[in-house]
Parts: sequence; structure tokens; C-alpha cells
Amino acid sequence: MKFIDLFAGLGGFHIGLKSINAECVFASELNKELRNLYEKNFGIECQGDITKIDEKDIPFHDVLCAGFPCQSFSKAGKQKGLNDLGRGDLIYEIIRILDYHQPQYFILENVPNFKTHDNGKTWEITCNLLKDCNYFIQDFILSPHHFGIPHKRERVFIIGKHRKSSTIPLDFSSEIQQGNINKLKINDFLEPNKKTDKRLSDKQLKHLGTWKKFISDLPKDQPLPKFPIWAMEFGATYPLDSKCPYCMSEQELAKYKGAFGQSLKGLSKKEQLKKLPNYATRKQKKFPKWKINYIQKNRNFWEANKTFIEPLIPEIKTHINSWQKLEWNAGDVDRNIFKYLLQFRSSGIRVKNYESVSSLVLTGTQTPVIAWQKRYLNLKEAQKLQGFENISIRLNSETQSFRALGNAVNTKVVSEIIKKIFIQEVPIHINKKRDVRIPVFSHSIHH
Repeated sequence: MKFIDLFAGLGGFHIGLKSINAECVFASELNKELRNLYEKNFGIECQGDITKIDEKDIPFHDVLCAGFPCQSFSKAGKQKGLNDLGRGDLIYEIIRILDYHQPQYFILENVPNFKTHDNGKTWEITCNLLKDCNYFIQDFILSPHHFGIPHKRERVFIIGKHRKSSTIPLDFSSEIQQGNINKLKINDFLEPNKKTDKRLSDKQLKHLGTWKKFISDLPKDQPLPKFPIWAMEFGATYPLDSKCPYCMSEQELAKYKGAFGQSLKGLSKKEQLKKLPNYATRKQKKFPKWKINYIQKNRNFWEANKTFIEPLIPEIKTHINSWQKLEWNAGDVDRNIFKYLLQFRSSGIRVKNYESVSSLVLTGTQTPVIAWQKRYLNLKEAQKLQGFENISIRLNSETQSFRALGNAVNTKVVSEIIKKIFIQEVPIHINKKRDVRIPVFSHSIHH
């Protein structure tokens, strides 16, 4: 069986297809460093910009694989979608190649938001184009944690079968339902501590210590908040359901208190805004309902627990803005912050249970933190979680390697999709464009 690997990156699809001894006959990747690494790892020349490659020059293949760029559809981006030239519109390159070659299968991967982007219009356009190319299509939201890997990284996989192939639908419901059974633990993927591991700074440890005391000092019969803790709201009284602070006069704001209960009386408008939480100073007429909900919950939490919280306020106020927020997503079994996985995010310090790592945002400070070892997840560990432990991912810098790994398709998920597709016999069909008979595939899956 032959496949092509578009937007190849580190070769996640390549590794997954190799699990059934498929042969890669064409690969394309825009980044030169990644192309060179792909050739080194897999022994096949990797072509460049797919928009400059004639579909007639691409060899015959049975499966087209493509983890096309997601920045245009991600919630974290500007969401320009299909109108984002050079990124969001690259789905049309896939359509162009599919329409000409009519391979028996395709597997596409992107962020889950691809399905809901632009109120579903992007998804509708894409599905119609794929169907017009003579394919039945199915889509699944799949993640490594569904298959026993302690790494939660949900992605939408769009799987196409040519209309002359079997139309029996795939079903991953049992795998997803059993995703928590016999799963691996994060400790199974950790390496022995090394001097080269990036450690938490003294400043980070100090602030984490403050939050540890914050959590442990709360009464044991007081449930931990399931909403994000925004400490700046402790003592704040500025209005929520009328005009936003930016639209209020100095005289109006003077009646209220800002972050941590700081008085806004007798200050200029510029000074007043500095004493408000930064998210409350944006140029908007009204707060969105979700933000009002979070703010009100934090103010209520403060009123109910100020006796326990107040002694820690002076220390919390010294934190940078994002570290004044805490997202506790670790349940309520053990209230020791140093027993969990952490991330220092712009939305706050996120605390997760130790059973799974969140999506590998492997740039800047968002790299997952192994709190009980007071260090960041290292490259080799991330490599194993993504399924690239048997190839080199070394680029010019560790930052580039982390970024490429974070963008890569998870090889374990690809392997499971491939097993599901080829666990049954696939009937023959004729590729009319090439007048080539596509062979029957029958694979016995050995676990």
C-alpha cells in the first residue's frame, strides 16, 4: 500500500502508516529544516511548497494523509479561516490532489474548532468539496488519552473512503468509552532527573508556595472552586451589569474599589484604570455574561472565605498578573499543588491531575510542569507522549523542536485509525483517471 504525506512536519502520519508496512511515495513540507529532518529519518526526499507542485507530478497512492495548518481555525488564533491566504486556504490544495488522483482513502487532521469555525460554514464548505470528489466521509474527535496515553490532545480527524470502496462506517465509541481503562500513567513516560532539565525558578516556587497555602488553608468542608480563581476580584466592587469602567467617568468610578479592594477615590481616570484588573479596562461598553459570571463567583468566594484568604493577599499582589489567577482542575482529593501537573498560562496557573498532560503547548512558559519534581517536561518525555521516540526530532534549537512536536499529529492516534480502517478487507475499485487497479488489502492486527 502506498501513501502520501502532505504538510508532513515531523512525520506523524508516516510513522502511523508504517505500522502496517505502508510505503510513503511522496511527502511535502514547507519548512526547510523539517524537510531535511524528514529525509534523514525516513530516507525519502521531502518536497517543498505544495502550492507549487503539479498534482500530475505526485505518484499514484492509495491513501492521502494531511495534517493541514490549524492556525486559521484555532480558538487561539485570529480565525481568518479559509480566507487566510497561504494557511487557511491550503485545504483547497488537498481537494485539488484528491480530485485528480482519487485515492482509496484520505485521513485529514486539524483542531476541533475546525468543525464550528464561522458558525459551521467552514465545515460545510469542506465537507461538500470532499463529497464532490467522490468520497464518503466521517469525522471523529480523537485524543491520545482515548487510547491509554496520558496526554489529552483532542483533534478532529476527517476520514474519507472512495465511493467505490466499502461504505461500512468506522466506530471509535468503544475505544473512547474505555479510554480510562488500563491507561498508562504520566510516570511511565518520565525520564530520570537530569542537570539539563529546565527547573522552576525561585520566584515561581515562591508563588506556587503561596497558592499551596491558599488551597490548604481553606476549610476542608469548603469545596475547591471549579471556576477560575481571579484573586484581583477579592475586595473589588466596581460595577458589572452597567457600563464597563472604561466608559465611566472619574466621578462614577470614585464610588467603587478596584483590584484587591483598592479605593478609586481621588484618582485620575488613568490612575483608576491602573488599579483595576487588566481584563476590566478594555474598551468595551459591557462585560460579556461569562465574564460577569466568573467575577461574581470570585467575589462571593471572597466574602465566604476572606478570613482564610486575607493574610495571603500581600503576597499574591506581588505576582505578575497571570499568576494572580489559578485554574484548579485536579479534583479535591489532595490539596497539595506540588503533587500535580501545572502550566503557567496567560489565563492563569493551571493545575491538572497527574493522569494526563494537556495539549503540548511547547513554547514559552506553557510547557507542562512536573510539579512534584519542580521542573518542566523535557523534550524526550514530550517525544514519547507524541509517539516519536524512535526518530530524531533535533532541529537547530530546542525551542524549534518543541514547537514542531507540539504541532505534530500524534502517531498513536494515527496508528489506531489505520488499524480500524484496514482490519477488514477493502474491495477493489478502478482509478479511472489513471486506469490503475487498486489492490485488495487485508491486514491482521497483532497487538
